[in-house]
Amino acid sequence: MPSTRRGAFRAVTTATVLALPLALASPAGADPDAGRQQRVLDSIKAPNAVRHLEAFQKIADANGGTRASGTPGYAASRDYVANKLKAAGYNVSIQQFDFPFFQERSNAVLNQTAPDPKVYAPTPPDGSALGDFATMTYSGSGDVTAAVQGVDLTLPPSPEPSSSSGCETADFAGFTAGSIALMQRGSCDFEVKARNAMAAGAAGAIIFNEGQPGRTDAFVGTLNQPGVTIPVVGASFATGEDLASPAGTTVRLRTDTASEIRPTWNVLAESRKGDPGKTVMSGAHLDSVLAGPGINDNGSGSAALLEVAVQMGKLPPKNRLRFAWWGAEELGLLGAEHYVANLPQAERDKIALYLNYDMVASPNYMFGIYDGDDSDATGAPAGPPGSDEIEKTFEKYFDTLRLGHVGTDFTGRSDYGPFIAVGIPAGGLFTGAEGIKTEREAELFGGTAGQAYDPCYHQACDDLSNIDRRALTANMGAIAHSTLTYAYSRDLPGPATRTAGAKRAATAGHDHGHGGVTK
Repeated sequence: MPSTRRGAFRAVTTATVLALPLALASPAGADPDAGRQQRVLDSIKAPNAVRHLEAFQKIADANGGTRASGTPGYAASRDYVANKLKAAGYNVSIQQFDFPFFQERSNAVLNQTAPDPKVYAPTPPDGSALGDFATMTYSGSGDVTAAVQGVDLTLPPSPEPSSSSGCETADFAGFTAGSIALMQRGSCDFEVKARNAMAAGAAGAIIFNEGQPGRTDAFVGTLNQPGVTIPVVGASFATGEDLASPAGTTVRLRTDTASEIRPTWNVLAESRKGDPGKTVMSGAHLDSVLAGPGINDNGSGSAALLEVAVQMGKLPPKNRLRFAWWGAEELGLLGAEHYVANLPQAERDKIALYLNYDMVASPNYMFGIYDGDDSDATGAPAGPPGSDEIEKTFEKYFDTLRLGHVGTDFTGRSDYGPFIAVGIPAGGLFTGAEGIKTEREAELFGGTAGQAYDPCYHQACDDLSNIDRRALTANMGAIAHSTLTYAYSRDLPGPATRTAGAKRAATAGHDHGHGGVTK
């Protein structure tokens, strides 16, 4: 049986974690079918989800170590999930869409050639180690040697994130065409910085981390889509600071990348019963990154949701249940974006709420609940009306178990983003990605302060050893609790009707986020 990557596994039995909160979810005495519902809930056990994780690991092992969209490993994951759902009695559909595939074919190069020759360590394409720099997703290919020119840098960095380096075309006033633009992370998408640099005639771009605690290492970011034709890398703060002085420092920058349009798929499953005008939707992304099998990110959310859906298939819900496993999330929420964009407004209005499960078993976990009411006053504003009620449903589960929990911001970095953008109430769970665990969180949840929630985030080591079973068990109970609550609720969260086409931009602003599509 797999264990956590650090220290002894703190055992909590499935029965201890699940029995009490799942009983809360049952409609109880007023519903003559309450006993049947409780029996189904009692059958939702974490070891079954672990078996799904083991299947995902075997799929990755048989397909080059990955389950990324656009690869055979993802197609096999799609088939595994779809077959389990069909056997459970759902109406299952496979939604195909095309997406821009990206792959780094060989190690990048970043060498200082003058005045002090130095070789910086690359992050390899498989993500097995974090170097001094990493190629950005959708970076162009190229091999250039040129002077580095700083663009609106803040050195030393401010106490709090504030850099807008490269976000405005005016930042490039006086930029020498043919130079390599050196920019600092912050305020706008990496794509904006890279495109502004390219428009200014840069031969390449280096975007280094801003420098505050938790924002010092190299990072694997994304430019969101093809079109940037120059080499672009994300570097550590130390590397950027080193290259910033003296002026005129010369480097060699090389990237070797490929991109093409490939098909991928969303897997959708819908209950045969329940009011279709009140659809309760839950989702998790099924794809990994190319670098690894993605067992925590996001095999954990996919497996937990799959097992809940399989067992819930035995019940006749009052509200329609719809489950989704999204493709190409790792390249910018593309599966969820495609799904929402292609839903007619009348169909969008039938979705009462959306629940998202992305990384629910991180080895140095927190129990994060999306901050639907913005009570934390951090980053993005509150979700659409009803998101606050969803947050309280999850809080009730954890409070009943006497488990600590914290709010986590709607950063727009996971698949709730497209739903929030069209006014659909949303919520969900998250145990942390590359963000750093705080002292308070270590007191609440155990683990190690000052270290990443998931030290194998987006790396080859995100395998079966990268799962905390206590976190998986507790979050699986929360998923079952919320699913049953809303399957039978007569008064779903949010207004009874939503304004057609209501939109709310999902904005960035909290390092607990996942996916790396923004700053």
